[in-house]
Amino acid sequence: MIDRLHNLVAQKLGVRREYLGRLSPLAYFGMAFLAVVAFVAIFAPWLAPYDLTHMDVTRQLEPPSADHWLGTDENGGDLLTLVIYGTRVACMVGISVVSISATIGIILGAVSGYFGGKVDEVIMRLTDIMMAFPGILLAILIIFITQEPSLLAVILALSVSAWAGYARLVRGQVLSIRDQAYVEAARALGLPSKRVLFRHVVPNTLAPVIIQATFGVAGAILAEAALSFLGLGPQDMPSWGALLDQGANYFLLTTHLAIFPGIAIMLTVLSINFVGDGLRDILDPRGLTRH
Repeated sequence: MIDRLHNLVAQKLGVRREYLGRLSPLAYFGMAFLAVVAFVAIFAPWLAPYDLTHMDVTRQLEPPSADHWLGTDENGGDLLTLVIYGTRVACMVGISVVSISATIGIILGAVSGYFGGKVDEVIMRLTDIMMAFPGILLAILIIFITQEPSLLAVILALSVSAWAGYARLVRGQVLSIRDQAYVEAARALGLPSKRVLFRHVVPNTLAPVIIQATFGVAGAILAEAALSFLGLGPQDMPSWGALLDQGANYFLLTTHLAIFPGIAIMLTVLSINFVGDGLRDILDPRGLTRH
């Protein structure tokens, strides 16, 4: 079973199977922890010990106990339940933001690097403008303009500027690939530029994109937590950042409300970074030579 899993992962990543053996223990820990996070996010309604709407005003801000393993919040809600449901927000934001921004960035970067000229100039100047703005501040501005701090608004706000990094990365990769012999052969066969670009060039730029996307998920989770901490996150769903905001308000009375969501954010982001480092080791040819 393990051998089949290794073969499947190696095939999907486009690397030799023995390279997976060079992953560090931290990378395996990260993958295992993220698998748990994904499982919790999917099955949150069945794993949560209480209903999401459960409140008991007689048990506000209680420390961890047998009835409430992580304690209760300011409304008497079960903190473990809120942290479990917050996993869904973190996963949806991280995956959605990276999916949207990476797709836009890959398309624009590929077109820019392959065709060059005025097209390249326009796309790169637009990329420079987007990268000149701090992403979190631009997201705050967009949410203020929309006046709708919903999950969709947060995802769109974080995706507006995140694509620029992918576009610049893919453009650089395309510039180094477009004059390769196999690309010239595809052009000589009379294949349309669109097919040459997206069938022969773009697939060979994806290794560094996958690495950057991994770290992008961690960045999106942190950005969403920051927005929620400022009161600009989803209002109809529990968020780790919003729980941290509550914990900061009551930190002098009780610390559990800030500690446990903070631990959830820290372990999730660390695990993503561990996996990203591991992918860099097996996808980066220079990294392979260092082992």
